[in-house]
Amino acid sequence: MRKILLVEDDLSLIEGLKFFLSKQGFDVTISRTVKEAKAYFRQYEFHLILLDLMLPDGSGFDLCKIVRQTSNVPIIFLTASDEETNVVMGLDIGGDDYMTKPLKLNELISRMNATWRRLGFANEQVAELSANGITVKLLEGRVLKNGTELELTATEYKLLCLFMQNPNLVLSKEQIMQKLWDGHENFIDDNTLAVYISRLRDKIEDHSKQPSFLTTIRGMGYKWNVR
Repeated sequence: MRKILLVEDDLSLIEGLKFFLSKQGFDVTISRTVKEAKAYFRQYEFHLILLDLMLPDGSGFDLCKIVRQTSNVPIIFLTASDEETNVVMGLDIGGDDYMTKPLKLNELISRMNATWRRLGFANEQVAELSANGITVKLLEGRVLKNGTELELTATEYKLLCLFMQNPNLVLSKEQIMQKLWDGHENFIDDNTLAVYISRLRDKIEDHSKQPSFLTTIRGMGYKWNVR
């Protein structure tokens, strides 16, 4: 049973969401404040966090930053605002997706499943990805290179998983942005993607200026080469 941490202070929404998610077979833990959510996060393991932006004692952005210091657990923001600044900030600090209220419950389930697929959790029998001396421990959200743990941001982690799940295939920039940001790629341009790719190379390549794992295929996109 997958465990969901729902961080929300609207009682009517809490009741409806908990009932719906429980009927879908999820184990739902409720938190109405940032302080309470931090305590639950430190005490238990969750498969996904549904995170409201505005909470009585702080911002969902602040909680996301705290979570991302130690975990790559998927985070979907729930917000009453679809302003571009909020969307970009949420994705940039490590959110995996966002939904605006009022929520469409069937769409929420679809987005949860899509997020798990992007991060490699669709089949829980697959516990890790491994190639070129790089190992991604999916259930732990950890990445190792030749046995040494790497410190990756949430976006770098998602990029690496995407490439390792598609070995020796050329992925276009459009495909990458669509898969990573689930249709919100209008807020992410080619230059931003190139920066993310460059930062990832700095951490995984033996020689980042002459990459051999993650290469650019001119005019087409990027390719993860498995030797």
